[in-house]
Parts: sequence; C-alpha cells; structure tokens
Amino acid sequence: MHDWIADNLRACGGTYQTCICAVPFLARKQGLVTVTCDPKNLEHILKVRFDNYPKGPTWQAVFHDLLGQGIFNSDGDTWLFQRKTAALEFTTRTLRQAMARWVSRAIKDRFCPILKTAQLEGKPVDLQDLLLRLTFDNICGLAFGKDPQTLSPGLPENGFASAFDRATEATLQRFIFPEFVWRFKKWLRLGMEVSLSRSLKHVDDYMSDVISTRKLELMSQQNGGGGAHHDDLLSRFMKKRESYSDQFLQQVALNFILAGRDTSSVALSWFFWLVILNPRVEERILVELCSILTETRGGDTAKWVEEPLVFDEVDRLVYLKAALSETLRLYPSVPEDSKHVVADDVLPDGTFVPAGSSITYSIYSAGRMEFVWGGDCLEFKPERWLSADGGRFVARDQFQFVAFNAGPRICLGKDLAYLQMKSIAAAVLLRHVLVLPPGHKAEQKMSLTLFMKDGLKVNVLPRDLAPIVDKIGNNDGGA
Repeated sequence: MHDWIADNLRACGGTYQTCICAVPFLARKQGLVTVTCDPKNLEHILKVRFDNYPKGPTWQAVFHDLLGQGIFNSDGDTWLFQRKTAALEFTTRTLRQAMARWVSRAIKDRFCPILKTAQLEGKPVDLQDLLLRLTFDNICGLAFGKDPQTLSPGLPENGFASAFDRATEATLQRFIFPEFVWRFKKWLRLGMEVSLSRSLKHVDDYMSDVISTRKLELMSQQNGGGGAHHDDLLSRFMKKRESYSDQFLQQVALNFILAGRDTSSVALSWFFWLVILNPRVEERILVELCSILTETRGGDTAKWVEEPLVFDEVDRLVYLKAALSETLRLYPSVPEDSKHVVADDVLPDGTFVPAGSSITYSIYSAGRMEFVWGGDCLEFKPERWLSADGGRFVARDQFQFVAFNAGPRICLGKDLAYLQMKSIAAAVLLRHVLVLPPGHKAEQKMSLTLFMKDGLKVNVLPRDLAPIVDKIGNNDGGA
C-alpha cells in the first residue's frame, strides 16, 4: 500500500486528493482526503499553520480509551501543557543516563545471551520479536521504572505486555470502520471491542498498582524513610507536582510506551535486513566500531564484547547513525500520519483543502521522492548523511526527513532513540553475522507501524573481527 501511495504521489508531483466517502453531501469535506509528501506542504501543515491541523476528532475518538488525553492523543492547551512538562525532562542528562543503563543491562544480561544460545544451537530466531521485547522492557523501565522482563530465557508471556498488545491491535481495528459502526459494536460488546475492554481493564489494574506503589515509596522517602531511588518519567512527574491525578499519570506512561516501543524495534528490524543485503555498509560500520574500540579498549578484541558500549563510544558512531537514518528514510517506523483541517486553507503548492476534510502526509513517500533526494533516492546509501570528508553527520531538513515528525510535535525522544538503536546495533554486529534463511522475505504488514509481516528470521553465526582489525592496521600503515 505504501509503495502504491508513493507511486501516486510521484505521478502527481507530490500531492493528490481522493474521496473515500460515498455519501454525496459529505464527499467534499469529511470524505475528502488530501495526500502529500511535498516538504513545502509538510512545513505548512506541521509548523506554519500548526493550529489549523490538529489530530482531530476522529483520531482522538479512536485512541481515547487507550491513551485518553495523553500527549500523543491531544491537541491545544492539553497537548501544550504535557509537551512543556515532558520537554523539561527530556533535556536533562540524567534521563539519557537512565536510558543508557536500561539498554546496557538488557543487552548484556538478556539480548546477547539469547543470541549466543541461538548461535550455539544453530536455530534461527525472529529478530523482530526479540527487538520488540527488548525495547518494551526498556521503555517500561524508562517510563515507570518497572521491568516486565519479556526478554528473558524462554521468552515468557507477560500479562501486561500481552494486554497492551491486544489493546493496541483492537484500537487500530477501529480505523477500518466508520465511527458509528465501532461505537455500536462497543455498546453491544461485539468482536474486537470485547478484547479491547478486557485488555484495557488489565492494563488499568497493572498501572494503578504501579502508581500507588510508587506514591507510597516517594512518600516514605520524603518522610526520611529508605527505599530505592527512581529516575523514571513517572517518578519525575510525581515529584514535579503532587496534584496530578492517577489517571493523568497513567496516560503519561502509556503514551510514552506506545511511542517508544514499536518505533525503535521496527527501525532496527529494517536496519538489520538492509545491512544483511548490503555487505559494503556492514563492513564500514564494523571498521568504524573497531577503530573506536581500539582507541578506547585496546587491541584485545575479546575485551570489546565484555561490556556494551558506553556513552562516549556510542556518540562517536557517526557512520552507524547515518545508516540508521538512511533506514528510517526508506522505512520510517510510522509510514503515514493524518491531520484534521479546521478551516479552509491553501497549501503552498496551490492545493485547496476545505474545513472538515483530512490530510494524510506520507512519511514513507517523503523519503522516496527523486525531486527531494535525487536520482538514487531508492538506494540504501548512508553516505548521503555525511559531510564531504565523511567524518561528520549532517542532519537533513526536518520537513524532508519526517521520520521523527517535525515542527512543534517533533519527537522529544529522538536522541534517546538513536542512543538505544546504536547501542543495540553495535552489540549485535560486533558479536554476530546475521544470515537470512533460504526463502525468507521481509514483507510489510498493514499496520500504523511498519512491522515486518512474518518477522525477521535470521541465522546467528559468530563474528570474526580479525579481518576488520587487519584492514584498519593496513590502512594506518599506508597513511
């Protein structure tokens, strides 16, 4: 579907309009959808006329039961208040340090041992599933300081994780039907609405227990008692203002889990798939990794894999960041997004959009337009993100590269996402060679997030770093 939309946009110069409503008197407004990927239009929608293009009533109605009035499902003053509060926390170095601790612990104690076992047993693993579990554990730890341990030996089922997954899937089902249909099914408790109701009850009970326990811990600490120190987002919100309701705190946590879990894991899945298909890119990533680790940890390669990379080492991985950005350009975790049109408007390319209609901006297509990225726009080419000398990462205009959204709603966790993805990618590539089993294809799943339909099955083989180290030594000698 996303390629079909991209083909249409390519043929129409970056914007087209279509009607998806068969009711004549609704056709001009509610049934009219404008689809665009033109950077000038995206800047207009996401920044210049930001107030005219909110999430809108349809989106909010669909997600209300799961996300309430949380930051990713709200507009206006409700959104602005949460954004400002969260922005203060995301600018603090301590939050980045907290993410680094959660990621490093999960990599060392769970992720790498599971891959090592798969290597020794010679059995393929679904890397997408492992990454989903890893990022879910990490984001739960960062959001409310509790580790659900879904990435553990045997890959156990977790009640909260399963309920959250079912609730998300059932919520997305609502987009298939007109609002009156799913509301009718909700009223009669039919189909996926039954699953949604039960799952939301499980999620609510779990989060209520977390919040009440955390409040008691913080109260004990304030009264001079002991207890563990928590630096998660939930605790930070509680410390800032004690008058937040439990419902608000729960919505804060769930909104960040939804945003931070699937996006990074899906991006990493496509990254590993592209790296497997492009050995040249894989080698250059390894050269960069080995060069840095030779400086920071010495020449004994065995010591390189004893511990995950630390802050300073991760920050120096310029080419790896370029490869991850190139992955997100071609396979953005959220391929399409939509906005509601409040008042009649004209886009920069001359397209008229009436009040009450909707606009879909195709993030997937935005990264695949020749008039933006050049004739090689469909190639996986990390070098396009580097300076002429190859030593510096060069960010692109945010309205050309919309994988992290843009304008006032640009992703607050962008730096944390890069930190997590670079750490995980480095850990895997240093230790293992990934090989696709014969016949396995990476196909896109129809979802709001760009999952691989059948996962990413890989065989895990040991990595020999000696040829890379020798190459670095020979290059140094030549210099």
